[in-house]
Amino acid sequence: MIAWSIFIPACFALNCAPGPNNMLAFSNAARLGLVPALLGGLGRMPAFMLLIGVTIVGLGAVLAASATAFIIVKMLGAAYLIYVGIQFWRKARELAAARSLDSAIGTLMRRDFVIAISNPKAIAVFTAFFPQFIDASQPAWSQLAAMGGVFLALEVAAVALYVVGGVLLGTMLKSERIFVHLNRLVGAVLIASGGTMVLSRG
Repeated sequence: MIAWSIFIPACFALNCAPGPNNMLAFSNAARLGLVPALLGGLGRMPAFMLLIGVTIVGLGAVLAASATAFIIVKMLGAAYLIYVGIQFWRKARELAAARSLDSAIGTLMRRDFVIAISNPKAIAVFTAFFPQFIDASQPAWSQLAAMGGVFLALEVAAVALYVVGGVLLGTMLKSERIFVHLNRLVGAVLIASGGTMVLSRG
């Protein structure tokens, strides 16, 4: 039986890590408000569902075994993170002055999806984290599916936390200058995340 009392808090800690997707949700909430940011943040869910499915059927092991495949995926993901980060940095003042810019729900969801799906570290996390909680006496497939479902539910909760935090910040801080700095901070985090992916060896 899965040790849920250990898995759930450990998993939620992973969900709440301040990675690129969560920082993007936080920034969108401060800039655009609750509903657009929350819906936009849910764009990662199909990506994570796909990655969990891929992990279950064994592509995680394939990427781990093939250095070339892993590097290709990693470089593509890093390039996109850096690109989005540069856009946030360059348009920081424009975004702060016109908060409705680039606020279409579809655009927000697509950006969140691409950032999530292009990060091979997610597959590595699922591949390394989930097996630690598998009961060898029970079928592995059903346990992995159950853990995947819990992960997705906790991810929704994490998105909501970041969005609420961003909305509160947006309510308290009305200065356009503050939003310029916030947009540049998010851009820097995205660029740094992409750079870290490029430089990391595993």
